[in-house]
Amino acid sequence: MSRPSRTFYEFFAGGGMARLGLGDGWSCGFANDFDATKAAAYRANFADADAHFRQGDVWALSADDLPGRADLAWASSPCQDFSLAGGRAGLKGGRSSAFFGFWRLMEALDDAGRAPRLIVVENVVGLLTSQGGADFTALGAALSARGYRFGALEIDAATVLPQSRPRVFVIAARDAPAGLTGDSPFHTRAVKAAHAGLPPELAQHWVWWRLAAPAPRNTHLAAVLEPDDAVAWHTPAQTARLLDLMGPLHRARVESRSGRAVGAVFRRSRPEDGRTVQRAEVRFDGLAGCLRTPRGGSSRQSIVIVENGRVRSRLVSPREAARLMGLPDSYVLPKTTTGALQVAGDGVAVPVVRWLAQELLEPLLGGRAPSLDGEGQLTVRRAG
Repeated sequence: MSRPSRTFYEFFAGGGMARLGLGDGWSCGFANDFDATKAAAYRANFADADAHFRQGDVWALSADDLPGRADLAWASSPCQDFSLAGGRAGLKGGRSSAFFGFWRLMEALDDAGRAPRLIVVENVVGLLTSQGGADFTALGAALSARGYRFGALEIDAATVLPQSRPRVFVIAARDAPAGLTGDSPFHTRAVKAAHAGLPPELAQHWVWWRLAAPAPRNTHLAAVLEPDDAVAWHTPAQTARLLDLMGPLHRARVESRSGRAVGAVFRRSRPEDGRTVQRAEVRFDGLAGCLRTPRGGSSRQSIVIVENGRVRSRLVSPREAARLMGLPDSYVLPKTTTGALQVAGDGVAVPVVRWLAQELLEPLLGGRAPSLDGEGQLTVRRAG
């Protein structure tokens, strides 16, 4: 007899990466995103999207749009200029007001006796410290006011993927079984400081969720790259300009490589001698830097390959960006480079969601799913 599916709602769903991470043991009852590019990607990858996906502003939704009672509500709310503190009326002009657009739906479901058993809010780590901790306090106050106990985990996707991508996951539940609480390597200094900054009346609702680290990452940046002859490379002059943007330390990292070395390069603005200059920073630790979207002028990461004294460079491709998020090669990306990088850069790392679901969310709901393979290894595989 097959196990009944767990049900979930996915808000700010993007291209459906949380859904992919939750896996086949979960059934999506409702999904929503405002962005047309992400909505198109969601529809292209999930055959049942027409039955449950709604494109549009979360503020335009009502509890009547949400069927039944979900086991989980997942919210990867926008992180740009977020502010959760200071009153809801003043939030409606900004992107982060989307959180309270989501939260008013949770309140309405609770009033109707249909509150989700679990809530996960995923965001950048800055959520823990913004406005001196006031935003995180406001989030905790909203959760506790509806009877949820909550705790936070800071998980870097580098644990399971070749990309440095720290994110905070706030997990809220009505109950906190003793077997699922305790120490975790994901109780970072920032998480502990956020807890310490809570008012006493909120701190009593805090839970130290237990989440063990997964098996060591077994994939490096080089393993997710396209073959050298399948990508467009910078001209020698473009590579020279990239190297010229490197400071002495980073230039030395390139020049000291031997054999074949694969590095990731990100351009950043740095203060130097009283002015802001653009610098290229390279890493050869097998990781890419945190993927970002092209929106707002963010620079696209480059790949540098040093081989037998020759230095070549190029941009990260959309498919490589997808692999760095744990998406399979069967995932249909937007046709434009900008659209594909937007979907990938704004998403949540798929294997991180799978690990969190397997080790914490599913046990909280009374079950445990099998690991991704027989040894519990979270891998990224390139087709072909």
